[in-house]
Amino acid sequence: MSQVDHSLEGRVEELSARLLALELKLEQVTARIDGAVTFATAQGPVVHVPPAKEIKYEEATDVSEEVLTWVGRTSFLPRLAAVCFLMVIALILRTVTDSDLVNKLVGSGLGMGYATVLMVVGWYMYGKESPLAPVFTACGALLMSSIVVETHTHFQSLPIVPAYLTLIATGVGTAYISRKYNAFTPISVGILGMCFAGAAMDYPHPYFPYLSLVLFTANVLGYFAARMKQCSWLRWTVLVVSMVMLQFWGFRLGVTLRRGETMPPELAPDFFLPVLAVFLVTYFVLALLGVIRANNDKISRFDSMLPTINLLWAFSAALNVVNASGGNVTVLGVVGVLVAIGHIVVSFWLARRGGVGAPGASSFLFASGALLALILPAATGKFVPTLPVISLVAISMAVMSRVWKSGTVRFTTYIFHVYCCAALAFSLYGDGPKSMDAVNILPAGLLALIILYQYNWCRRWPPPVESSFFNSYDSNDRSAVLLLVAGLISGFYMVRLGIFQTLHMIPGDMQRDIFRSSQSVLINGSAIAMILFAYMRKDKEIRNVAILVTLVGAVKVFLFDLLGIHGLPLVMSVFSFGAAAAIESVALGRWPKKIDHEEPVAAEQ
Repeated sequence: MSQVDHSLEGRVEELSARLLALELKLEQVTARIDGAVTFATAQGPVVHVPPAKEIKYEEATDVSEEVLTWVGRTSFLPRLAAVCFLMVIALILRTVTDSDLVNKLVGSGLGMGYATVLMVVGWYMYGKESPLAPVFTACGALLMSSIVVETHTHFQSLPIVPAYLTLIATGVGTAYISRKYNAFTPISVGILGMCFAGAAMDYPHPYFPYLSLVLFTANVLGYFAARMKQCSWLRWTVLVVSMVMLQFWGFRLGVTLRRGETMPPELAPDFFLPVLAVFLVTYFVLALLGVIRANNDKISRFDSMLPTINLLWAFSAALNVVNASGGNVTVLGVVGVLVAIGHIVVSFWLARRGGVGAPGASSFLFASGALLALILPAATGKFVPTLPVISLVAISMAVMSRVWKSGTVRFTTYIFHVYCCAALAFSLYGDGPKSMDAVNILPAGLLALIILYQYNWCRRWPPPVESSFFNSYDSNDRSAVLLLVAGLISGFYMVRLGIFQTLHMIPGDMQRDIFRSSQSVLINGSAIAMILFAYMRKDKEIRNVAILVTLVGAVKVFLFDLLGIHGLPLVMSVFSFGAAAAIESVALGRWPKKIDHEEPVAAEQ
């Protein structure tokens, strides 16, 4: 009993000691926050609590000192004061000009000279490592851009050629300062100033060839700015402004040509396609340089997306103008096919150069597929027959993705096949003469065979182990089931076309009901075949797709057939679904509860 009492006393003492330690910790934390409590050692702590007024006085002093330190460190107040004084001088010059003390041309010259002096002074201050250097350079660049726009657009005292050349010179000058002193502020302000000022000049009737020269310079300078600092926002801004203005040029050209109106001189139709080609090549080179410059680092999102955006934008604008002018669209389509092949060649070169994972190859491959989807119908005059071509490119690149050990290229081919299936379904939907043309049977069948073959290939060859994409988002390659669904849909449309062509031998009053019923029988028959195949292979993936097909058959029978057809066709439709449901219930009832291989077994590499 004494031992029990002794142990209880020991626990009480231990708890008391822990409470004392917690109290000391709490006092230390409070002292750090208030800055007013000092502690001695843990054995004999001595607590000194100053008066409340003293604590408040010390807190106020600390806060003010910190604010002063922060302001001094960032040079906030000196820079703010400099901006104000520079604005005062600019406003004085503007007031003198508005008061007609000097004419508009002289006043504009004074303002532009003042802006030039500011940039030169900023250049000098960068050499002296002055904290005010960015202020002078940025204010000079922005002031120059605004004066050029106002002088040309409102006062009309500055001709258009000197105005655009002044903007270009401002951007180049600020870029030189940034390059010399490795400073990001001058080139960023200069690029934005020249880009937005060029777009605003004479809007909505700018002289587009000169504007294109300004935008071209801004894009090139944006690439060099990105080499000094990661500034995707700057490159995206310049890209969007450039594409919007050139697309606006193409839109106005198309409208004017279709209406047969007199062509305004600022549209310069002879320059549109050459300027578009220059931008196309420029963006291609900038994207390729961005991929090469990344080396083993992560490629920026801008450089990854630029090839696709570039091709779709340029050729869509070109198609619009060529169609409006009555030009040869086939020639443009052939050029587009050659450009797409060139991007595929570049993807091969990047894969061989980059090693494992083929960094950058998927960007140019995806761009080529997107361009083929856009331009092949223009080159051939047909849409559905071009879809198997894209699918063949996809399966070829899928095989190469295994050699390159690139999961991104592999997933890109999935997107190609899904697009082909969606485009086929959209084109063959309905029962009109175009959608039910017998010529479309062969492309639909080829598409089904190619996509289903790649699904089988994917289940024999899993994604590469080194693939960061599949390891991060889809380690079991479940996205490949999209290929199975796409192949089944393509096969359905092929058989559907065959049934429609066969029904021409039947009297016209029965064709409609038999055609709708035969589609239900086809869906339900496919579900039966898939569930039996899945049961024999013990494949859960195909089983799940079979269940999905059965649900589609249920919707088709009970929501469409029951309300739209009658007689023997309706009987066959309902019977086919009943057979599918019965066979599926038996197969699912006998399905093993535990299966060692939930995923399809892949062949050994």
